[in-house]
Amino acid sequence: MKIIFIGTPEFGAIVLEKLIGGGYAPVLVVTSPDKKVGRKQIITPPPVKNVAKKNNITVLQPEKIKDTIPQIKSINPDLIIVAASSYIIPKEILDMPKHDSLNVHPSLLPRWRGPSPVQFAILNGDEKTGVTVMRITERVDAGPIVSQKEMNLDGKETYTQLHNKLGELGGKLLTEIIPKWMKGEIETKDQNEKEATYSKILKKEDGRIDWQRPAEEIERQIRSFTPWPGSFTFWQRKDKLIKMEILKARVYNFDPQKYEIGKTLVAPQNHLCVQTGKEFLVVERLQMEGKKEMDSEDFIRGFPDFIGTILG
Repeated sequence: MKIIFIGTPEFGAIVLEKLIGGGYAPVLVVTSPDKKVGRKQIITPPPVKNVAKKNNITVLQPEKIKDTIPQIKSINPDLIIVAASSYIIPKEILDMPKHDSLNVHPSLLPRWRGPSPVQFAILNGDEKTGVTVMRITERVDAGPIVSQKEMNLDGKETYTQLHNKLGELGGKLLTEIIPKWMKGEIETKDQNEKEATYSKILKKEDGRIDWQRPAEEIERQIRSFTPWPGSFTFWQRKDKLIKMEILKARVYNFDPQKYEIGKTLVAPQNHLCVQTGKEFLVVERLQMEGKKEMDSEDFIRGFPDFIGTILG
């Protein structure tokens, strides 16, 4: 069976690992070019490339995926699988395989179409999520559903934890359905357009904490936006504005008195506490810009003048 795999980031890498482990190693992997990463601008290969190279699979890294049309056509693929691709794949490529092109998406479509489904499931307090394998059509994430598998959420997952679990789940689901799909034993199901919801591309400014919001929503934001775009606030210390990222927090209501929104207090066990629009947010771990992350108890010990200030 000649499978071509198209994907780039860690989610795609996890799915690819599962495919290979399940006996469905692609003959070709198409992924993004290596990019400069971090402050030192180190040229870094995408995660999918690392998995492919480790398993001796041929890799193409075009700037534009249409440049791979001759190579893909020469392979005459049976199936194309897409997982977290950075490319807009032209119809000419999607129509090449004998058994269609399938996409693995980390949500229960039609809920959370778009680029950030994992973050939005956490951000909105969803009680369940999952993965969807669908036929790819010209409308993004709107193709007929081939198969789905759901999982319950406990309200404690971080983005990274949930992302990795969904990658594993998606790869496992693919290996289960590929034999049936190739035999024509699966009937697809159209998505209900009335139930469609949409995630968006996250920007750095989305991470700024609005202390007017309830503590529960801010806590979900922190879990959803770690490691990127992060959840940050600003502390005006004398004549210097200091950016601070909140890494871990919990909701707490230890006093019926309501303080000014954004005011910093000391919670039980010497953790930092902030008044929000509803209840308090207890900060367990944080990081000042340019510094190492630390426990909030250690932070208060080092910066006692922080308590009583208003964050913005």
